[in-house]
Amino acid sequence: MAKRTLTDRLLKALKPKAQRYEIMDNVVRGMGIRVSEGGVRTFVLITRFPGHRTPTRRSLGEYPTVSLEQARAKARLWIELVKRGEDPAVEEERQRLAELRKRSVTFGAVSEDFIQQKVRSERRGAEVERVIRRVFMPAWDGRPITEVDALDVLAVIKREAHGPGYAFNVLGYAKRLFSWAVDQQVYGLQVSPVASLKPSKIFGKRKARSRVLCDEELRACWLVAEQMPYPYGPMLKLLMLSGQRHGDVGGMPWREVDLPKREWVIPAERYKGNAKGEAPHLIPLTDEMVDILAALPRFNGGDYVFTTTRGRKPTDLAEQKARIDAEMQAILQERGRTLPAWVIHDLRRSMRTRLSELRIPTEVAEAVIGHKKRGLTAVYDLYEYRDEKADALKRWGARLHAIVSPPPANVVPLPSGRAEPMAVRSA
Repeated sequence: MAKRTLTDRLLKALKPKAQRYEIMDNVVRGMGIRVSEGGVRTFVLITRFPGHRTPTRRSLGEYPTVSLEQARAKARLWIELVKRGEDPAVEEERQRLAELRKRSVTFGAVSEDFIQQKVRSERRGAEVERVIRRVFMPAWDGRPITEVDALDVLAVIKREAHGPGYAFNVLGYAKRLFSWAVDQQVYGLQVSPVASLKPSKIFGKRKARSRVLCDEELRACWLVAEQMPYPYGPMLKLLMLSGQRHGDVGGMPWREVDLPKREWVIPAERYKGNAKGEAPHLIPLTDEMVDILAALPRFNGGDYVFTTTRGRKPTDLAEQKARIDAEMQAILQERGRTLPAWVIHDLRRSMRTRLSELRIPTEVAEAVIGHKKRGLTAVYDLYEYRDEKADALKRWGARLHAIVSPPPANVVPLPSGRAEPMAVRSA
């Protein structure tokens, strides 16, 4: 058996022969290179491994996938293990299993489990999943979850979350994820790194929002919706017309919609503030809402109304917020206006405020947007105001239409509390 100092130049020059042959290395005793009849060059180590009475040959890897330096380092490690009475094959398997376990407890792997086992069935599941995938995963996807600490979480939130309200929500989602991982008792996480973080101490006290979009801003928002393709444009229009939460509109499945009956019914278990056994939330559909929904595509792959995945997943309008802002700002600038900061939920508050302006009774306006009845009223008043809600939504639709397309100066509304046909003033 030939013996030489192996070099890359020598290894590259080795040619196959009629029979395989080996050249042993002068640098690491017992290591060599074997060349097969087909020209495959494999590093080998020949030594007396634990459990063997005579020297045996084991592969260290093929050249050039394994470099000469790597093969020598691996051979030296194996020789040390053999001296300690340990079998390198057993040690490599132990390391392989340890690596698999490590991969199964990375933040990304745990997050996928959390999304699949917990989040997907929740009312706001789409929003939670979006935050995890867009805010947390890029930072820690392949990192063991046990190595993510409170400073890591705060750094990501402060970098990604713009505005205290959003920061509160993102920290809340982080708290839920880590707490869930601790409860599973399979990821090696004993304590949530964010359990002691108090958002009010970090971001300040959470203030109740009072932003109401003015008529010009509502007009700009509607004009933007008209330019946006499916699913975002129709979704934004339905959001403005119905006054519902954007998570409920975005997560609407077709099974909740009955176009012939002109109804959209959100079951109690999917509606905020409700619990199983309580009444669902009924939204009467106006002519314009029915027209919007009737024109939408339907997919065999899933049941969601607003989707970019052929019905399999719902759409989150927040993904388009920056685009909506930019296009609204462009429209307002034409009138010398700027767009103050706002969030999508402000559309709901704006609609509710306009219902009061239209002299819609409080109990009806609250029923329209699905606010839960309180106290004895919730116990004794089980009336759902179906017709009253339909009338309120119709009147709001007419008001919104007047905001978007104001009548000419010589046209004034008839003096009535209801939205009536316009009368033309004589010249």
